[in-house]
Amino acid sequence: MTEQAYHIPALLPEVIQGLNINPDGIYVDVTYGGGGHSHAIVDSLSPKGHLYGMDQDLDAVSRAMTDPRFTIIRGNFRFLGNFLRFYGVDGVDGILADLGVSFHHFDDPSRGFSFRWEGPLDMRMNQSAPTDAAKILADYPEQRLADIFYLYGELKAARRIASAIVKARQTAPVDTVERLLSIVSPLINPRQEKKELAQLFQALRIEVNGEIDALKALLSSALKALKPGGRLAVITYHSLEDRLVKNFMRDGDFSGTPQKDFYGRSLAPMKLLNSKPITASADEVERNPRSRSAKLRIAQKL
Repeated sequence: MTEQAYHIPALLPEVIQGLNINPDGIYVDVTYGGGGHSHAIVDSLSPKGHLYGMDQDLDAVSRAMTDPRFTIIRGNFRFLGNFLRFYGVDGVDGILADLGVSFHHFDDPSRGFSFRWEGPLDMRMNQSAPTDAAKILADYPEQRLADIFYLYGELKAARRIASAIVKARQTAPVDTVERLLSIVSPLINPRQEKKELAQLFQALRIEVNGEIDALKALLSSALKALKPGGRLAVITYHSLEDRLVKNFMRDGDFSGTPQKDFYGRSLAPMKLLNSKPITASADEVERNPRSRSAKLRIAQKL
């Protein structure tokens, strides 16, 4: 499988421009994936520069590029600070996070990320993690399932879907894509079937991988790791992620409450460089339909 087929990087020129790369600088791509963004960053570096790439998926790590200016790290980006300390890195000039799921994950039936294929309900980015989607559907109480579907999937029928799953699992495990679809399909609006199924699978994936807590940990670690003037670029794909990123970049706080001193001066540790998120052009969406929902925000550490 070629890297192009593995994953087409979203907003690539905008990311490279936004990072304002110093050829001699140190950078981190915390979501290596298919390596598209990483290759472009390395191509912008001199022999003195270096890029650290991170990914928790062994499959992605096994495909990593070989270049003296690049180091691959297998791990969850929530532990960014620990890994940088391990490699003796005191500060970096830029950090990139593309929070999308690689084409490879969606298109591999054995990973269970998509409702388009029959297969096991897995959805783990790190396949050595103990909890997959099937275990969540088997063990979580009805109210917790409803909260996940509503908060992470924004599904209006969250309570009814959770109730149907809990009832169905009493007779047989809900451990395959086709089994889940047979349960929830009667509760999905047929005119919005693909959208609502995508929201359901998104909600499960976020819970399986602890994505919201990991994102908060990443943003906090990134702020500490960046040198003054260093830049953070984050690509999000749904509103909950985007809101957290925007609030943190603008205010240094996840709640969106501006932090000010006694005199009313901003205490924000970063400057948000784009007031509105950067989105894909019509040409890019035509080439890569999955870039349609991508939103890029860039901030500079003060």
